[in-house]
Amino acid sequence: MRKPQNHILVIFGASGDLTKRKLIPALADLHKQELLPEKFSVLGLGRTKLSDDQFRENMKAGISEFSSKKEGAFDDFLKRLYYYSFNTKEGSEYKGFKERLLALDKETGSEGNFIFYLATPPSMYSLVPRFLADQGLNWSEHGFRRLIVEKPFGHDLESAKKLNRELLEYFREEQIYRIDHYLGKETVQNLLVTRFSNNIYEPLWNRNYIHHVEVTSTEDIGVEGRGGYYEESGALRDMVQNHLLLLTSLVAMEPPALINAESIRNEIVKVLQSLRPIPKDEVEKYVIRGQYTEAQMRGKQVRGYRKEKGVDPKSRVETFVAMKFFIDNWRWAGVPFYIRTGKMMPTRVTEIVIHYQPTPHHLFADDPAIIRQQNQLVIRIQPDEGLLLKFGMKVPGAGFRVQDVNMDFHYSELGDTYLPSAYERLLLDCMLGDPTLYSRGDAVEAAWKFIDPILQAWKEQPCIKVHGYPAGSWGPEESDDLIEGNMTWRYPCKNLSDGLYCEL
Repeated sequence: MRKPQNHILVIFGASGDLTKRKLIPALADLHKQELLPEKFSVLGLGRTKLSDDQFRENMKAGISEFSSKKEGAFDDFLKRLYYYSFNTKEGSEYKGFKERLLALDKETGSEGNFIFYLATPPSMYSLVPRFLADQGLNWSEHGFRRLIVEKPFGHDLESAKKLNRELLEYFREEQIYRIDHYLGKETVQNLLVTRFSNNIYEPLWNRNYIHHVEVTSTEDIGVEGRGGYYEESGALRDMVQNHLLLLTSLVAMEPPALINAESIRNEIVKVLQSLRPIPKDEVEKYVIRGQYTEAQMRGKQVRGYRKEKGVDPKSRVETFVAMKFFIDNWRWAGVPFYIRTGKMMPTRVTEIVIHYQPTPHHLFADDPAIIRQQNQLVIRIQPDEGLLLKFGMKVPGAGFRVQDVNMDFHYSELGDTYLPSAYERLLLDCMLGDPTLYSRGDAVEAAWKFIDPILQAWKEQPCIKVHGYPAGSWGPEESDDLIEGNMTWRYPCKNLSDGLYCEL
């Protein structure tokens, strides 16, 4: 695999949790695999006063706890870490930062190539690029300059547009990398391979053969002390607008002309622009929101969302969302898509379920229940990554009784194959100048355009219910009513091929 060019990765907010838990351990893993350039260094920035050695000690603890490749020493990698303390909110202090950066560039021979990573609060997303531009650090004729921005990309459509305008004042779109760690997962990328390299799937991947599509992403924990943040976010902003709509886009997109960033991202945007808007007066019909309540979970009493630290005792913020919507294009006309996400659910799982149409003639329908049986393709993103195909087989003995059976593949079966972490993959892609798995500005705005009417309806119509659901359950019963007929959601287990309700 080709190595990136020599460069310095500059991390704004380097004394924060994201750097210690995700970024530095991912970089250490890349170092172990010899995928970093020969002349590479990290310059951490923050207001906390730290020396280079103190910063290295802090990051060493993070590597020990969170790195995938813990074996062996990381001394060579730690020597590549540096730290500079200054007030990143004060433009006048960027002159000193620039001097430190250019001195480090000269010392390490990184050839004037810089990646700036904003591991900061969103309020800094427009400030930092402006201050970098004031110092001439946003562009160079001789080296590359790239900017990585963490989510959230705005709070609604208006703020997302404003953020994009502000970023584009100082950096070109091809320099901006909006990171969504879900797209860095190996099984997410495998969606493209599963679809477009297998002739047993792609010819059936349309309205003629698929009955409906289900995307689920749940967690078995609550807000974990982040009640203040979650009160401003909620499940719709935190999960649906970015992660789940992007997963849906990968399921629904047309074959790209080429496997490159521009072609793939173009097709993603087309899907997002084809989402049928949900009118504000019909939101309650298509979207169910819920909030977890106090209950027994795995033998322990857990508190409800409203009793979490930093949460309003009368909060109406959703910790669960289930949604039905349509994609108005030739391939998917009339096929319902269902999205579900929530906290304090029975298990942590992210998966996509393709429900195929039932056979047109029910030859083996002595039992009325057989009529409801449909083939399913389950694409598991996490945990127990893999694929599961469910189809009918004859039960041995007299007659033609049909039973569902599984054909499954687990990534763990690949033996010594190493599955890189999401940040590992995405950081390396940015170093290589490949934005394929990063969100483009028009995709972010298209997703917000679809979500905005729902947020407005919830704000303007307090009569729209927030359904309570006991912690440890699969959410409000009302979410089952979204799916037509006798069908329900798939209730997944931690293990891909286990039976129903195994976590309850």
